[in-house]
Amino acid sequence: MASVHASTHPLVLHKLTILRDKNTEPRKFRELVREISTLLTYEATADLMTEPKEVDTPMGKAKGRATKENIGLVPILRAGLGMVDGVWDLLPDAQVWHIGLYRDEKTLQPVQYYNKLPTLPTVGVCLVLDPMLATGGSAVATVTILKDWGVKKIKYVGIIGAPEGIQHLSRAHPDVPIFLGAIDDHLNEIGHIVPGLGDAGDRQFGTG
Repeated sequence: MASVHASTHPLVLHKLTILRDKNTEPRKFRELVREISTLLTYEATADLMTEPKEVDTPMGKAKGRATKENIGLVPILRAGLGMVDGVWDLLPDAQVWHIGLYRDEKTLQPVQYYNKLPTLPTVGVCLVLDPMLATGGSAVATVTILKDWGVKKIKYVGIIGAPEGIQHLSRAHPDVPIFLGAIDDHLNEIGHIVPGLGDAGDRQFGTG
């Protein structure tokens, strides 16, 4: 099984509570998704490889460290788009590659409709971004696409996960660590996380 990390940071818990509130308007919702994504990225990147680097300060030379891995962000369209800017706040040089998947409402299975990855991988580490890990179908499909592309190190970063989705992703890709803001109770009969926060895409873009 994959390692699963549910944040206990007070700021994540506080912001997530406001995010869940059905009265939170789209503009505030988008701000919170961005802020929570930044905090979760801080936790998810704790093991990034670094190398020595010396710089000149106003007072002399200082020995430091610099990240040495090329990082790719892969938001699952469309809800994952809202997480990108928050991750970019910490990783401004990260590449962004889009994979479009939607969940068939009858079968609850992912259907791919967009993929613009180049022939060969250009990054060593990929962060898969999607606010909701519900059934896990889209996450599993995305990680499979990235592995077939040739990426060796992949992490999933989401805001809320259901036990069913966590189990599905963990079993399919036990080498992919999962970073979440919270783990909720269960999925309902139409595959939505309970208590969750509703449809993350609709709430971000005001289309619900």
